[in-house]
Amino acid sequence: MVMNGENPANGDRSGPASASPSASPSGSGSGSASGDGPAPVGLRERKKRLTYQAVSDAAITMFLERGFDKVSVAEVAAAADISKPTLFRYFPAKEDLVLHRFADHEDEAARVVTGRAPDETPLDALRRHFLDGLDRRDPVTGLCDAPQVLAFLRLLYGTPSLVARLHAYQGRSEAALARALGGGLSDRLAAGQIIAVLRILALENWRRIDAGESADRIYAGAVQAAEEAFVQLRTGLEPLPHPRG
Repeated sequence: MVMNGENPANGDRSGPASASPSASPSGSGSGSASGDGPAPVGLRERKKRLTYQAVSDAAITMFLERGFDKVSVAEVAAAADISKPTLFRYFPAKEDLVLHRFADHEDEAARVVTGRAPDETPLDALRRHFLDGLDRRDPVTGLCDAPQVLAFLRLLYGTPSLVARLHAYQGRSEAALARALGGGLSDRLAAGQIIAVLRILALENWRRIDAGESADRIYAGAVQAAEEAFVQLRTGLEPLPHPRG
């Protein structure tokens, strides 16, 4: 994921590879003017995408084998057969070699809201999308026990600098959702609550799986927790008591 808000591959958000937190293809590609599907990608752009993915793949393989802090950027560049300056043109920071794999999901909540059916509320659309993710065992929901996903998430959550960098991604997710909701103060407040709920639900699912439970075993509980969380979002917190006197 690119932390400055610009993808070094000219807007590419290519699908994650085998060690990625998600196996789904990008949902953010722009369609053609006729609406017949994605616009064709030129040879130069395809080469950029291949380089972008190859560098990240090489980096994550090394990070998983030796640990994030024990692998230098120079080693990653050498493994990918590029120079350090070239690597930094693709990934402005070392952490981005890992976190770019969340790029497809940075504006996911916003895309769900803007792409919902006319008779569906934003909250209903987000609830439906999250429950569908649980059913598909989407790693973004935390409910995935595939070995390569577990290894990736242990690398992520076990590295303080990656966790700190992830907060910027979540902040941009919140900002994108707020814009999709309308951009006002009430929309920003709602977006903050929604993104926090999605994050906490995913972390709880991941915590249980990391402790040894299977995704299938905790699925029912994860659905129940999500349903309760969206009820709380819909109804709001209990009103503060009126001051006495």
